Amino acid sequence: MRFLVDAQLPPALARWLSDRGHIAEHVAEIGLATASDAAVWQEAIDKSAVVVTKDEDFAVRKVLDRTGPAVVWVRTGNTTRRELLSVFDRLLPAMIEALARGEGLVEVR
Repeated sequence: MRFLVDAQLPPALARWLSDRGHIAEHVAEIGLATASDAAVWQEAIDKSAVVVTKDEDFAVRKVLDRTGPAVVWVRTGNTTRRELLSVFDRLLPAMIEALARGEGLVEVR
């Protein structure tokens, strides 16, 4: 699966996803660290990537635009990088399964 990790999340999450066999990029790695939500959204469409974000605006946009990219909405609040990766380690299989079923919005808590 291909992921585009948004600016509020650490680049380490993209590396962690890549280490597990996925294609993952952080927006900072591709020159979009300060890009608008619309630019990140379009990049995800262009690359057929799932947006991984803490930004509620992406979740709302997905509800309003079912044709756009899938969104993984991270709702863990402020955590350390280690805690965040631990949450993903625990939830990744279910998240991948939900995305594979065609769910457009997956919440991670």
